[in-house]
Amino acid sequence: MHRGASGVMDRGEPTGFEVLGPLRVVLGEAEPELGFPQQRALLALLLVRAGRPVPADEIIDVLWPGRPPASALNVVRRYAGSLRRLLEPGLPPRATGRRIVRGADGYLLAADEDEVDLLRFRGLARRAKRAAATGRPEVALPYFLGALGEWRGPVAAGIPPAVREHALFTEVERELVRTTVMAADAALLCGRTREVLPHLRRALALDPLSESLHARLVLSLAAAGRQAEALAAHESVRLTLARELGVAPGAELSAAHTRVLRQDVRPADAAPRPERPSGWPVRPAQLPPEIPSFTGRHAELRSLRALMETDGGAAAVLLTGTAGVGKTALAVRWGHEIAERYPDGQLHVHLRGFDPSAEPLPPAVALRGMLRALGVPERRLPSGLDGLAGLYRSTLSGRRALVLLDDAFDTEQVRPLLPASPGCLTLVTSRRGLSGLVTAGARPLRVDVPSAADALGLLAGHIGRDRLAAEAAAAEEIVGLCGRLPLALTALAAVAADRPGLPLTALAAELRLPQGDFDALSGVRAAFAASRRHLSADAARLLRLLGRHPGPEVTAEAAGELAGQAVRRARALLDELADVHLVTETAPGRFARSPLLRTFAVDPAEA
Repeated sequence: MHRGASGVMDRGEPTGFEVLGPLRVVLGEAEPELGFPQQRALLALLLVRAGRPVPADEIIDVLWPGRPPASALNVVRRYAGSLRRLLEPGLPPRATGRRIVRGADGYLLAADEDEVDLLRFRGLARRAKRAAATGRPEVALPYFLGALGEWRGPVAAGIPPAVREHALFTEVERELVRTTVMAADAALLCGRTREVLPHLRRALALDPLSESLHARLVLSLAAAGRQAEALAAHESVRLTLARELGVAPGAELSAAHTRVLRQDVRPADAAPRPERPSGWPVRPAQLPPEIPSFTGRHAELRSLRALMETDGGAAAVLLTGTAGVGKTALAVRWGHEIAERYPDGQLHVHLRGFDPSAEPLPPAVALRGMLRALGVPERRLPSGLDGLAGLYRSTLSGRRALVLLDDAFDTEQVRPLLPASPGCLTLVTSRRGLSGLVTAGARPLRVDVPSAADALGLLAGHIGRDRLAAEAAAAEEIVGLCGRLPLALTALAAVAADRPGLPLTALAAELRLPQGDFDALSGVRAAFAASRRHLSADAARLLRLLGRHPGPEVTAEAAGELAGQAVRRARALLDELADVHLVTETAPGRFARSPLLRTFAVDPAEA
């Protein structure tokens, strides 16, 4: 936004109208208040009829479903004038404007297709129907999914309930239901039914007794390999029809049930995925390249694969571990392994949660970047975090995308970035446990330092197996002195690779210097310093004291004596250190120091 010559904030022209969900107007970078409930209802009515005049008597009939007041026509004129000034802030008094036009045949809201979600929905649905009518379901389906992706909730939410019950708005909901049925038919022909399941369930919330929708749900579940769930869905609607209407399932639903029993349903994803039709938003491919030296992590990869095979799969996976342990490398490796399951693209955001040289990335900034990558024009991006998060979820609705959120700081940074679509998977890496994310359903996986064999394999991947075998004892000592930490091993391997004549014994000798004072590991210390930076003063002090503690483990009582704190306070400080993986709770009340603590996690100047 900018100020004009008069000093008044110029909000600019509307860049977006939304009526397929909460009623919203995006005006420049702002979302203005839309006024009294009846004024909002007038705007919703004009949006549903965008581009066509609405007679004044029809407006009155919609806004006052019962007996309208004698002043109804004057009230409509007043509301229309208020909306005109709201949508065109710089409009001179008594000017007609170009957005809300009054003519002999009523009021008309002028807007282009790309400005109104309902118009975009109808445009995409028209293209889908043309493709389906010419026997091209593989072309139709992406258009259908794009159309349904514009649908964010109850139509015109936020206007008076009595007005929302008018046939104009319920007809839009029936339009959404009909489009969902056609989308499901196209998906069944393509063998891509998983993508329409969330839309079918949402449409059933609008029309819970629709046998057409239930029949498609039963067939789509079966095609997705969920035979038992398909049969359970049929039984559920059979009982509902008997209870609510006193009837048995009709021919369409019965035929679907018979097909499932005979296993006469095409399996999901049986057909090759078609190219996107021209004009479709760009498919992002932001996943970083795999690290060539990646090795091992067989147990972690097995655990991640198992998550994909559980009922419904995982919507979010949280990889946690200490600084430099290889969380990102593992996430990228697994992301490439499963990328084909997410044909609508991959998004990647470095959240800078523990970046040594930058503050954590605000979620609104992350959302703007992801929405641009998904093909949303800059002018359609709302200014507030809630608006951005809502548009992000709507844009991904019905899509199957992989989202990698790297180096998260806390749950509040991540929560707005989680897609709502069940077809998406979010991978989150963080040094913290992010318990709020786990409570919300994310599957946690702790990433520990690799085994000694895998750590040697990592070193060999950089310097060559022959060189490692020639000085096997020195290589094992280097692995031990680095605490098997991949970041430290990579830094040492870079030194060895740059100096091929340097014996590994010399590198091991430099690592034995007091406090690990070796320039090659400055980046590793910086990574741990970033973890320390976010500790409380008392926790940072306890960390320094633990660096000099002789035993491998410490109890809360011993930590309290060491730091001069009450046991309860010492326990809280140990929990704070455990949250960023600087200590590990091996048993209730017992904490093991990280083997890296003395070398990397304590600043030599502070020790």
